[in-house]
Amino acid sequence: MKKLKPDMAAVSAVPLNGKPLKKRIMDNWQLYAMLLIPVVLTIIYKYIPMYGIQIAFRDYKASQGMFGSEWVGLKWFQRFFSAPTCVRMLSNTLLLSLYSLLWSFPIPIFLALMLNQVRFQRFKRTTQTVLYAPHFISTMVICGMIRIFLSPSGGLLNLILGSSVDFLTESSAFRTIYIASGIWQDAGWGIIVYMATFSNIDTSLYEAAKVDGASLFQRIIHIDIPELKSIMVLNLIMSAGNLMNVGFEKVWLLQTDLNKATSDVIAVYVYQQGIENAKYSYSTAVGLFNTVVNIILLIAVNKIAGKLSEDTSFV
Repeated sequence: MKKLKPDMAAVSAVPLNGKPLKKRIMDNWQLYAMLLIPVVLTIIYKYIPMYGIQIAFRDYKASQGMFGSEWVGLKWFQRFFSAPTCVRMLSNTLLLSLYSLLWSFPIPIFLALMLNQVRFQRFKRTTQTVLYAPHFISTMVICGMIRIFLSPSGGLLNLILGSSVDFLTESSAFRTIYIASGIWQDAGWGIIVYMATFSNIDTSLYEAAKVDGASLFQRIIHIDIPELKSIMVLNLIMSAGNLMNVGFEKVWLLQTDLNKATSDVIAVYVYQQGIENAKYSYSTAVGLFNTVVNIILLIAVNKIAGKLSEDTSFV
């Protein structure tokens, strides 16, 4: 890591507590100037477009424009909650997200812990590359591969099982297919941050533990996992922030009429209503509801994380 220049190091070492805001800014103006650019870009590209949210409360007609369309209040939200598929979509979205988080979150940690114990560097680098590779395959290609693997006529899985089942028409198999393919694609990529954390651990800790007679399992429990604790909580909070954002593209590409009982999720519904049926106000209302639920979940998880550890509260 590049060392800070002496003047920057001196600035970063200035204690901030107890000083008025103006004094802090004057003392650390370089850091605040660096922060200004991403804040401005975020406001321009993330917050200003939010004025379009109001069409969720209007009967938007393109001919009348956004501000000329009739104000209808919560009409579109009420229509969504009274839709016969509302409960199914909500439960599918939540279950698919929760199961994905439950299975996908710990696997990169286990892989990183195992790779960290490998001392043969060439094998270690090769294994990392093999694990990373699926992440760079596009979702469309992944879905095409899944359809080939699961094909009832000559698909790899059916050849192994000696069967001829069309798994993509089985609603009970959809969640397993979605989660397993997600782990295959992203688990290797997820270990990068954990491996980077391991590189910062002082190797003398391992030597001292070996001298004290600590086993491999004890070194993992008492050295590796505590070092990963903060980044694990950060990743958990970030994952919780996307809990309602089920990958639209993969669900859309793997969905069939026969597996809709488990694959009908809010993201696909928003696309169908907004793009295919041109119901812009309705789809915006559904998407806004999804976002609000996401924010509530993010704040809740962050509060829980903050209570578990004072160093891991990020919102």
